[in-house]
Amino acid sequence: MVTVKEIKKAKNSNGEDFFGLIVQSGAMTVKSKQTGRVYFTAKTAFVATTFDEETAASLIGVEFDGTIRKVETDPYEYTIEETGEIITLSHRWEYVDPALEMEEQIVEEIAVI
Repeated sequence: MVTVKEIKKAKNSNGEDFFGLIVQSGAMTVKSKQTGRVYFTAKTAFVATTFDEETAASLIGVEFDGTIRKVETDPYEYTIEETGEIITLSHRWEYVDPALEMEEQIVEEIAVI
């Protein structure tokens, strides 16, 4: 399950405004590579919508089936807002709907047959 935490205004490739949802996974444990200590975290992802601002905002707090997974990308620079530090990343976090993923698998299997 993921929970809608906030909405975010963005621009599409034509420069038009739209609203997306910031969704967050449940808490998970992670072990620090630097200290070896365990801590809790949650992953977040941006999901585009066709909703107006009012409709998008009404979804804050709503839970959806699905998970957030790491997707490899070409390297890109990212600025950490709190510190201003610029780092290079080669992944992003993406929301995955299990029903849509299953539908894609069924279509692929039918195509093979």
